Amino acid sequence: MSIDEKRGLIEGDNKELSIRRQCELVGLLRSNRYYKPVAVSDETLRFMHRVDEIFTEYPFYGSRRIREALRREGFEVGRERVQACMRQMGLRAIYPKGSLSKRHPGHKIYPYLLRDREITHPNQVWATDITYLRLRQGFVYLVAVIDWYSRYVLSWRISNTLDVSFCREALGEALEKGCPEIFNSDQGSQFTSHDFTGILLGKEIAISMDGRGRAFDNIFTERLWRSVKYEEVYLKDYQVCRDAREGLEEYFSFYNNRRYHQSLEYKTPYEVHFGVPYEKE
Repeated sequence: MSIDEKRGLIEGDNKELSIRRQCELVGLLRSNRYYKPVAVSDETLRFMHRVDEIFTEYPFYGSRRIREALRREGFEVGRERVQACMRQMGLRAIYPKGSLSKRHPGHKIYPYLLRDREITHPNQVWATDITYLRLRQGFVYLVAVIDWYSRYVLSWRISNTLDVSFCREALGEALEKGCPEIFNSDQGSQFTSHDFTGILLGKEIAISMDGRGRAFDNIFTERLWRSVKYEEVYLKDYQVCRDAREGLEEYFSFYNNRRYHQSLEYKTPYEVHFGVPYEKE
């Protein structure tokens, strides 16, 4: 029941019950008994509608960018008003977060090998990274191994902890499909651990690691995460881990086999990686 409906129940004077008692019975604060709603102007409504439209199109925009977009459209508003409007509408921008991987002081750090290197063929460079995925009931972590040249996702795993085991499992599955010349990661403890690097060294794969705080050293996995989140995770709004696993299974199949990439001249990662069109089994 709305406040207006509750207020309507006690509009008439009741000689037997006080206003306070009547408010208690219908669950209405006494102050709301006398509240008169303030009309919202057409200009304010237009402003709120436009903020909502901009945010829907660019969910990664915070108040500064939304304010700039509005300013260029003729809205002369301060950032504080944009922030207040976003709070009122329940809008919060999706910001990139800090690295989830923490460096281990006892692990060997390898140099970054990819600066100014031309990537010319599949299995020349593989890369991996971890990202945080929201659930309605908590969160999970996602790790993936991707081929830099083709953008083909060779393997992935999800876990509710940052233990090295799910990263090692993803690496093992990827290596069943091929072997890179160079394997790139950040300096997180999962990727610098002996359990992980030992697998690479055992196959004589050169190890490359991003410089500290240089997210763009691993730019293709960063782009992959944006695609995964904007095209799948934020749209599906997974409730539990099982939903995430099933949803990602479908998404990565689409991403590899049917998603046309502008940077690949509108070919799919499968076509570029294997050199033939994808044929569904």
